[in-house]
Amino acid sequence: MRVKAERAKRLLKGLRKLYPDAHCELDFKTPYELLFAVILSAQCTDVRVNATTRVLFKRYKTLDDYAEADSDELEAIVRSCGFYRMKAKAIIETARAVRDWHGGKVPDTMEKLLALRGVARKTANVVLGEIYGKSEGVVVDTHMKRLCFRFGLTDEEDPVKVERDLADIVPRRDWVFWSHAVIWHGRRVCKAANPQCGSCALRADCPQRGVDAD
Repeated sequence: MRVKAERAKRLLKGLRKLYPDAHCELDFKTPYELLFAVILSAQCTDVRVNATTRVLFKRYKTLDDYAEADSDELEAIVRSCGFYRMKAKAIIETARAVRDWHGGKVPDTMEKLLALRGVARKTANVVLGEIYGKSEGVVVDTHMKRLCFRFGLTDEEDPVKVERDLADIVPRRDWVFWSHAVIWHGRRVCKAANPQCGSCALRADCPQRGVDAD
């Protein structure tokens, strides 16, 4: 544990130098727009989601618009994000829950967010960190899982277990930044195929597990 914590500390320092302005790359203007964007981001790229929400957010202006949306129309708009029927249903039902049970305000606790349809810990952590500035956990997506395995910080596959491992070695005050910065590094350098290990500024503190050294 101590070795992993020390490595995480050095990696965090390196990430701060590389990505001092790391942030959520989903486009949104309101809390519920972010909530819906993260729901759409499941197994989909932020680039594709942003292209979709440009249309979605123009068509639906208010929470009521989403809550009363025609499912067929909404499905057609979000189709390119994959699992479009499930995601459209989640957006409509979540909009109704936020309107009817939370006074139109996106919940600010993990428990209440997880009670919404289509919301898992990844979505809840993004919303809590971005909207409310709360460090309730680490955002674990495919990039986080891949990089933290390569970093030698976890052996787990289940996102909840990966998050638990990271919470033990990354200081809570850094969870929001760590979430953004690791994901940025995964998109820009430590890609799933052909990671740029030779030019990676974090290479000295990375065991490069699962990849061939340059």
